[in-house]
Amino acid sequence: MTGDRAKAPGALSDNVRGALLMMGSMAGFGINDALIKLASAELALFQILLLRGLGASVLIACLAFAMGAYRHFPARRDWAVLGLRTVGEVGATLCFLTALFNMPIANATAILQALPLAVTLAGALFLGEVVGWRRYLAIAAGFTGVLIIVRPGVEGFNSYALYALAAVGFVTLRDLATSKLSRAVPSLLAASLTAVAITLVGAGGVAITGVWAPVTVGGGWALAGAAVFIFAGYLFSIMTMRQGDISFIAPFRYSNLIWAIGLGYFVFAEVPDRWMLIGATVVVGTGLYAFHRERVRARTLALASTPRAG
Repeated sequence: MTGDRAKAPGALSDNVRGALLMMGSMAGFGINDALIKLASAELALFQILLLRGLGASVLIACLAFAMGAYRHFPARRDWAVLGLRTVGEVGATLCFLTALFNMPIANATAILQALPLAVTLAGALFLGEVVGWRRYLAIAAGFTGVLIIVRPGVEGFNSYALYALAAVGFVTLRDLATSKLSRAVPSLLAASLTAVAITLVGAGGVAITGVWAPVTVGGGWALAGAAVFIFAGYLFSIMTMRQGDISFIAPFRYSNLIWAIGLGYFVFAEVPDRWMLIGATVVVGTGLYAFHRERVRARTLALASTPRAG
């Protein structure tokens, strides 16, 4: 036999396992968003960050300890990159949750789907990555889709959509910083540092604002569930990176939008309007096309580097 290892009859391929893990990750993040939005009816932003952060930090720390992630001490350069990554994560969390608390969950999530396009553009502008004209057109079309969702200057405009756009910028910063981390830095170490940083920001915000609402049984369960589901999202996303072909798996991240629309409708009675659906379709379609072009480019480069006989 050549190529892949032999698999038992009926066993899932690495690509299928990776796709299922990616969808599981997106489900975890989507349910976390819904639970946090529910909790926001009773609790303030910084209080939510503190309480959810405590739970998520403990869960991530336990897994990181069990997998030996704390045995690695990052080099000085990696600490600087981890600091930049943490700034991106904290900024994204603050901006996205502010948007989430003040606009339909599907709209906020749909804007965030422009992230792969934003990362591609930032990679070309700041890291010198090669991007062809087709992907530049896809990026332009994708951001047009975002404008359709946001609708600046019209009656349906929600100013909190600007926070969702800012969240895209911060997550782009996080992802670019992550790409510069040494491979020796465990993913769980980075996730643990981020969780602790967000918890500390929540504690600082509570101390500065002095806002602390009583935590009801319902609010407590929502926060506990959010901590579990965001932990599951992180865990599945890490497992995803170890399965199959990432260019095959990555498009399944858009399943997050399906969760957002479904949860928005059944939990919050939010019915997406046609402009949101049109814009989301444009954003997702152009993102899928960009993934396709990246896969074609990688295949072309691989063929070009293969030595020819004779």
